[in-house]
Amino acid sequence: MRPDSRPIRITRGQGGEVEVDGAFDAFAADVLRRAGFLFEPSLRGHWIRLPFDLGEAWENEHATWAAEMLSAARYRVDLDPSLRTPTTNAPPAANRLTRTAMTAQAPPPPAPRRPRS
Repeated sequence: MRPDSRPIRITRGQGGEVEVDGAFDAFAADVLRRAGFLFEPSLRGHWIRLPFDLGEAWENEHATWAAEMLSAARYRVDLDPSLRTPTTNAPPAANRLTRTAMTAQAPPPPAPRRPRS
């Protein structure tokens, strides 16, 4: 358990940006980065936010995913209800790895040979 019991809050700010505040450690910071949050230096430490102008659906999906990952790691998380999306237990589409099947293919046919004269 973290020494500071204040929750990590994920909210939509007055300007429409999704931001994080509260007490967190290096592991929680890594989880937030994995979910797409940016850490911008500021006078009071870091301003933690999602990128701008990617759409509310994208922001909501990533904020919910971050909250789920942090909760699974036993952090106290307060997620703004307007950011919550239906839970799918899967990472957002942009973070999913695409996998293609490796299938054996027949070798190319041999090149035609000219008859010797």
